[in-house]
Amino acid sequence: MADGQTKAERIARALDHFSIEIPSWGFANTGTRFGKFLQPSAATSIEEKFADASQVNALTGVNPTLALHVEWDLPNGTDDVPAIQQLERKYGIRAGSINPNLFQDQAYKYGSICNPDPEVREKATSHMLDCVEIAKRLDARDISPWVSDGSNYPGTQSIRKRIVWMEESFSRIHAALGPAQRLLIEYKPFEPAFYHTDIADWGMALELARSAGPQALVLVDTGHHYQSQNIEQIVAWLLHLKMLGGFHFNDRRYADDDLTLGSIDPYQVFRIFHQILSDPDLNSLEIAFMIDQSHNLKGKMEAMVQTVATAEELYAKAALVDLEELEVLQQGCKLVEAEECFRSAFWEDVRPMVRDWRRSRGLPEDPLLALAESGYVEQITAERAARNMKAITSYA
Repeated sequence: MADGQTKAERIARALDHFSIEIPSWGFANTGTRFGKFLQPSAATSIEEKFADASQVNALTGVNPTLALHVEWDLPNGTDDVPAIQQLERKYGIRAGSINPNLFQDQAYKYGSICNPDPEVREKATSHMLDCVEIAKRLDARDISPWVSDGSNYPGTQSIRKRIVWMEESFSRIHAALGPAQRLLIEYKPFEPAFYHTDIADWGMALELARSAGPQALVLVDTGHHYQSQNIEQIVAWLLHLKMLGGFHFNDRRYADDDLTLGSIDPYQVFRIFHQILSDPDLNSLEIAFMIDQSHNLKGKMEAMVQTVATAEELYAKAALVDLEELEVLQQGCKLVEAEECFRSAFWEDVRPMVRDWRRSRGLPEDPLLALAESGYVEQITAERAARNMKAITSYA
């Protein structure tokens, strides 16, 4: 390599500074708008979610935080904070990003912070302010709202008024942030709204973040894009503007499929990681890597461990790109040579080197195999089957 390090050393250095947050809802029974297939091993309480997260981190070593969804995980708001703090101590997992719920309440039929009714807008904004307070008490850095607001038919809503309402709400949220906190604004082109979505792309999220204040940044969900959109170009722009706050990683074939990371297009994830690792002045820890997937058919523990292992491997591949050689080839417009320099890192079989890194850190060389051999899935299935069966009966 150009810097004199071996491939194994480059990978070790990269993985030593890599972490990816796992979501509490990834362990629970979740599904699609059409329904869900319930699993006997799914977590049925916030403690079981922490227990599952602790097991994943023990196998992978790169998942120290658990993203929490307020109203799912803290239904009593700030009153639930002491219970979460107790679970943090018990399981050695910290609370991660705090995610407001702006899409399930019946009051949000016509929108949350964009609703024409000022009382509904106040309800949604107050909920986000509660999330900021929860985050402060849990020493959590990021508040990550997804605003599902939009409309289905032309002429039925004032798009321009709704922009102003969003700016007002996010400005209030930003004003309430602590000095180390961040507001990460997510975007999505469509669904559940089908004519217009109020935060439909990265440009809208960027402008809302700038309007809110310096502690507001953009969150990129890899499933929230149109077909064939160049996500790594968006990442490059946000890096250039110093406005990239984090990711919700998943994969997709058609729309917001929430498939496991790298299951459809691992090359895209590699290209995204390359953009991040090619910035010499960037501290990658400033970017929140988070998983947001729906494990509706795959076993939830298996899918989570598989996703984390895949993320490690793709991050390791991106760390192998010879940036100095690539820059020379790019500058000389050596197109084939530059592409081969880039692709050779992607085609490298990094699994032996990642296994070596895991072993040197006291981690299982094969996390999926270790999970299977641990008996953990069988244990939680036996413990939770009755509760989940009751839910299955109720759901049917």
